[in-house]
Amino acid sequence: MDAIASSQILPQLKGFDRSNFSLSNHQSMSCSRSTLVMPTCKQSYEGEHASEVSSRKVSVRSISGSTEKGNSMLGGLELNGSVSARPLVGKVFSSVGSCTYTGSSIESHSHVAEEKIGVLLLNLGGPDTLQDVQPFLFNLFADPDIIRLPRLFRFLQRPLAQLISVVRAPKSQEGYAAIGGGSPLRKITDEQANALKKELEAKEVPVNVYVAMRYWHPFTEEAVQQIKRDGISKLVVLPLYPQYSISTTGSSVRVLEQMFREDATLSRMPVSIIQSWYQREGYVKSMADLIGKELKSFSNPEEVMIFFSAHGVPVTYVEDAGDPYRDQMEECIHLIMQELKSRGINNNHTLAYQSRVGPVQWLKPYTDEVLVELGKNGVKSLLAVPVSFVSEHIETLEEIDMEYRELALESGIENWGRVPALGCTSSFITDLADAVIEALPSATAMSTGSTSDDSELDPLGYVIKMFFGSILAFFLLLSPKIKSAFRNHI
Repeated sequence: MDAIASSQILPQLKGFDRSNFSLSNHQSMSCSRSTLVMPTCKQSYEGEHASEVSSRKVSVRSISGSTEKGNSMLGGLELNGSVSARPLVGKVFSSVGSCTYTGSSIESHSHVAEEKIGVLLLNLGGPDTLQDVQPFLFNLFADPDIIRLPRLFRFLQRPLAQLISVVRAPKSQEGYAAIGGGSPLRKITDEQANALKKELEAKEVPVNVYVAMRYWHPFTEEAVQQIKRDGISKLVVLPLYPQYSISTTGSSVRVLEQMFREDATLSRMPVSIIQSWYQREGYVKSMADLIGKELKSFSNPEEVMIFFSAHGVPVTYVEDAGDPYRDQMEECIHLIMQELKSRGINNNHTLAYQSRVGPVQWLKPYTDEVLVELGKNGVKSLLAVPVSFVSEHIETLEEIDMEYRELALESGIENWGRVPALGCTSSFITDLADAVIEALPSATAMSTGSTSDDSELDPLGYVIKMFFGSILAFFLLLSPKIKSAFRNHI
């Protein structure tokens, strides 16, 4: 699969003080929209309740240069210690409203034009062909943000990833074969990059737009090297995930931060990271537009249940690691439904989570179980909305359009519809362009530093680990019982 739902072994993330965690960056401020001036807006860095957040904000973070030894960073989260030891530097910009400027931070449009600005789009990636499925899955499972092993056993990450990817590949290949033999994600993301570049140029902000995939080509490393070759002087990082999760945006940002800290040239480049943008007015209205259009295709639009299906994450991410994904998703649905109600659309709606696999508990309610329950309760018309995704890929084209559709019809739902992903919808691309412009003033250079763990540099310890780890990996890879157990849970 194209996402972390392919993960089979997801550890319990322990030891986090949620009282010290504030990633949503819900901040109070005011700022007017302008393509000619990009202000730095004053804000208070407070952990406000989700319902109090304006639908016109975008959460932006400047990359910080400080590092802490022994901490695994997930987009600024310290997942092996207290997050309060290294607070995020939060920036929030409003698309509409009055503006308060700090004089030294105001950048004129002509000044921006003198810089060489880059925009880096982050996405998951997907196999281009059926032959790419197994190595793609290996890259996925080799990510320590997907399968988190105890420090002592981290050297088993790659052998374990190899085992899971080999066992999982045949089933995943069937899914990709059903949608044409590969993922369309790269093609669509390239199209979004081109559309965003044209929109920013139309706003007189010339940029180079780059695509960085986490688990397949073009990899983040490839994109960053091209950014260096092109001599980019300021960079805005824009994840194509509306809501933040440590397993998506967090994982990609962790890799990016490490690369920038280890490179003397990159460490001096001003960078802004847009952490999430589900609450932006342009995004909310674009989603409402698509939903409203699809509702009209039903004979009785007012009777249709609006069924938001979001990608799931393990419960431990939310409850133990403080992942804001669930809260952001619920707020996102609230904002979309408020927009629909303002247009006179008062349909019932529900939210469920898809793509769960493996023996661990994922966010509930589960999409497949809710579909069956809705059928039992007499729902006859349903409109599926893939709210986590802005591009079509295997989880929309195969999981929703094929598996869930069939399940819904078998459960008694007679009329099925599905809202397409936003793709290159003009209002959506325009809002992304505005988000980039608003993020530019917050760009801050990263200082060099090392994030390596001293224990990893101990030669004797490394040899001992490798010796016993090799024995364990040997039995893992060759044991028929282990293979059978994985097949039952994957």
